[in-house]
Amino acid sequence: MLTRISALLFFSTASFMALAQQAPLEQNGAAARANLNALVNGAATVVPRGSAETTKGSLYADPRWLPAKLQMTNKVPLAAVPLKYDVLNRRLLMRPVSRPNDSLQLDDKLVAGFEIEEPADGLSPARRRLFRRFSEAATPAQRADYVEVLHEGNYVLLKHYDKTLRKANFQGAYSSGQRYDEIEDKLTYYLRRPDGSLTPVKLVAKAMQTAAPALAATLKSTPDAEKAKTEADWVKLWATIDKK
Repeated sequence: MLTRISALLFFSTASFMALAQQAPLEQNGAAARANLNALVNGAATVVPRGSAETTKGSLYADPRWLPAKLQMTNKVPLAAVPLKYDVLNRRLLMRPVSRPNDSLQLDDKLVAGFEIEEPADGLSPARRRLFRRFSEAATPAQRADYVEVLHEGNYVLLKHYDKTLRKANFQGAYSSGQRYDEIEDKLTYYLRRPDGSLTPVKLVAKAMQTAAPALAATLKSTPDAEKAKTEADWVKLWATIDKK
């Protein structure tokens, strides 16, 4: 079994300034990796994880370790690292290249977002997936969450991940008989209009027309809009009808 380790990232104002002065934004390679190593401190502790025998569902936005670049609020460049977004526990986990059997939990207070490199498969080409803070969320508790930016132009199409844990319930007279914990997914799509207002939206033409009244006529006259049902359909469609 792989051992999962968490490490606390400690940031001091002095170190931010020193790193920013020494490392230009275009820096990468060994220097960027040194910056990342300089931000990792703290005693090792075990990162709990669910067992496949006792828990159904996934903690993560994507269960794979995928290479990602962290975008820091202090603009310090960091090397790309394998990353997972643990949605249930609202944390980022990274896997150090030098310790591929370990996972480090990041103190992400200075992380503005991250960009994942998703490899090509038999059905789709390689692509970049951008996640950023959900700063415009109506609920303050959600503003520290990360949302995936599916389209960004005059309008912005966002995907918010949320998960809940439903505990096993098989004891007692009123039990449901469920003998395993289950992690349930809740995905919500949002459309942000040019005026900055945000509205939840379903991936169907009528809902998009209501959410974007200024483009309702365009959507009605676009044959692909009525056919669009999937996330990929709408990402492609918004790229066509909405350009900066």
